Amino acid sequence: MNNYKSDFPLFSNVDIVYLDNAATAQRPKAVLDAERDFYLYHNANPLRGIYSLSVEATEALENGRRDVKRFINALSSDEIIFTRNTTESLNLIAYSYGLTHVNEGDEVLVSITEHHSDLLPWQMVCREKKAVLKFIDCEQDGTIDLDKVESLITDKTKIVAIAQVSNILGRVNPIKEIAALAHKKGAVIVVDGAQSTPHIPVNVQDMDADFFAFSGHKLYGPMGIGVLYGKRELLDDMPPFLSGGEMIETVSRTSAVYAELPHKFEAGTVNAAGAAGLGAAIKYVESVGFDAIHKLELEASSYAFERMQKMPHVHIIGSDKAEEHNGIITFTIDDVHPHDVSEIFASDNIAIRAGHHCAQPLLEHLGYRATVRASFAFYNTVDDAKKFIESLETIRERMGYGK
Repeated sequence: MNNYKSDFPLFSNVDIVYLDNAATAQRPKAVLDAERDFYLYHNANPLRGIYSLSVEATEALENGRRDVKRFINALSSDEIIFTRNTTESLNLIAYSYGLTHVNEGDEVLVSITEHHSDLLPWQMVCREKKAVLKFIDCEQDGTIDLDKVESLITDKTKIVAIAQVSNILGRVNPIKEIAALAHKKGAVIVVDGAQSTPHIPVNVQDMDADFFAFSGHKLYGPMGIGVLYGKRELLDDMPPFLSGGEMIETVSRTSAVYAELPHKFEAGTVNAAGAAGLGAAIKYVESVGFDAIHKLELEASSYAFERMQKMPHVHIIGSDKAEEHNGIITFTIDDVHPHDVSEIFASDNIAIRAGHHCAQPLLEHLGYRATVRASFAFYNTVDDAKKFIESLETIRERMGYGK
């Protein structure tokens, strides 16, 4: 298998073992070149001019949209809305769909495994509309019981919100089956794909997702560009989230006629350079292939996982099988606070994450206040994993607990 680190310029400039990929990934040269190329040769306001630069900027934007459409197998490019990130995409759904389709006494069902970005918007909707917020609890290993899900979805359920992959447990949730249960009761399903898109193939039509959101920066693309996919019939029925320039057809003194999809939801000057960079990231991921990505991530992460399982003071959260973590290993060390663990790793030039990982309800459900998370990408090598383990083996001793 190839060592893909050479494709990522940061690793030539910074001496680091980077294991914080669930927070943000590094960018390959192809992505950096695509953004640079846009600003050097095609920079203009897209959609607004008929001169060549503006036409080229529009083409860069729409080519990126088509790349996303292909990548997640949407039915139409018109169903692809560009946002800033997953958080903005989920808020768009909550404000434009949730506040107009959820009424007093209705129910919104959210998985306990959710990132705060897929929880707080639904708290807001339920608070504003006097609706009931209910939770799908997971088991200790992160699995979700479909029988329990079915029992929680009622005729009052309007929205089911769940991540395809947990940012703490790394487990893939059974989205297709949950979507079928939601649709049986007339509810829509909102899928957070921030952690799934970098690791596994996504097919929104096959899973029958009503909405699907993800961020470019976790998919080796630029920061500041995100995606909201929505079924056309739902998006057509939703009011804009933001209003202003470019999202209108006509404006009078007292009213406006909104533009067609997808532009109805893209007010103001859009991030065309980010769309070009995201398109380049998607093409780069496709060139590597998910089979290779899975194999490389598992090779490095399973080495660390198996070594950690043999350490008496280290406790991995979730499944006891490395292949069910999608490169995410969340753990604790006896008697050592996660923030101290993080600082020690940092002193060894190893980047990991410590804290609640924006998923406090899940940690509370599992019995933790804070944890440590190492998250692998396909450019991480077994040598990275060995350095991680070498540092991990010294932490309790460095904190004064002996070997």
